[in-house]
Amino acid sequence: MRIIALSTLKAFWENDPSYADAIQPTLSWYRHALKANWTTPAEVKGDFKNVSILKGGRVVFNIAGNKYWLVVWINYVYGIVYIRFIGTHTQYDRIDAQTI
Repeated sequence: MRIIALSTLKAFWENDPSYADAIQPTLSWYRHALKANWTTPAEVKGDFKNVSILKGGRVVFNIAGNKYWLVVWINYVYGIVYIRFIGTHTQYDRIDAQTI
């Protein structure tokens, strides 16, 4: 998969040192997603059991043992994952994962 953009993930942990514990789990997710070839939401669910599949290609991943949530939009036809949000549960509760 092509992932847009790693810089979003880096900004998350670089802008606030308290999120440094997200670096390794996030990079692990990133490396796994780069190698993936998801063509359906079921394939994503097959790779990540705790993923939440939303409408319209939106997917929510649990990062670092469910400490952080990563929202992406996947264009399955073109093999592109667009990172839309990464944050804590509290930050996630303040967004609309379907529209962010």
